Amino acid sequence: MGLELYLDLLSQPCRSIYIFARSNNIPFEFKHVELFKDSVLGKKPAAGSGAEQPRAGPSNSEGAGKVSLLKKVPALKDGDFTLAECTAILLYLSRKYNTPDHWYPSDIQKRARVDEYLSWHHANIRANAPKTMWIKVLIPLFTGQPLPSEKLQEVMEGLSTSLKQFEERFLQDKAFIIGSEISLADLVAIVELMQPVGVGCDIFEDRPRLMEWRRRVEDAVGKELFFQAHEMILNIKELSNIQIDPQLKEHLAPVLMKMLK
Repeated sequence: MGLELYLDLLSQPCRSIYIFARSNNIPFEFKHVELFKDSVLGKKPAAGSGAEQPRAGPSNSEGAGKVSLLKKVPALKDGDFTLAECTAILLYLSRKYNTPDHWYPSDIQKRARVDEYLSWHHANIRANAPKTMWIKVLIPLFTGQPLPSEKLQEVMEGLSTSLKQFEERFLQDKAFIIGSEISLADLVAIVELMQPVGVGCDIFEDRPRLMEWRRRVEDAVGKELFFQAHEMILNIKELSNIQIDPQLKEHLAPVLMKMLK
């Protein structure tokens, strides 16, 4: 039994694992999980990029629940072994498949820099960037009402502070976070920062250092793979006029609102 990865590419952590596995030629079976099961948000990415699309098919939501005790994605199944949480899965894959050292360096100080960023990331970049999608697309989609513009402004101000810290503390004048080569830190950061871009908040505009870093990350993993992995999020605004099942709305609307408190 081979490696199985339970993913939904709407999810930033799922995209980081997908890009990492594909860019390192790690063989795996893509198990598509719909984060919003039975809604249009689980639809297969539209063709047209010229790249091979992940095979969606029926949702594997039930299977993911059996693989991950936390009942969420990403989740990994390798024979009888199962694993949850993005960082744990990335490290497992890097070790098992002996991926190039730059991803998670053997040098103890460079590795510590990757660990430092991954620890900082959750309370900073990840605390703000995903909220742009909730505010501009998902909450209006499920509640039928837009949020006040002040809410988006508040989130963007917090994200701007995090981006300033990211540039000054982590990126500095380096090509990548730990130096001249891409690492897991860069990968985890970029997928998160593409979430605002997908809903029309171009956080890279007027930030040339950040934009150059993004281009280097795209080149390092391959532009075709990068944009194929982000195709769903870059087209998510197309969902704004879709009708959602009333029961699904009733269930998810209060959950989404709670996430922004």
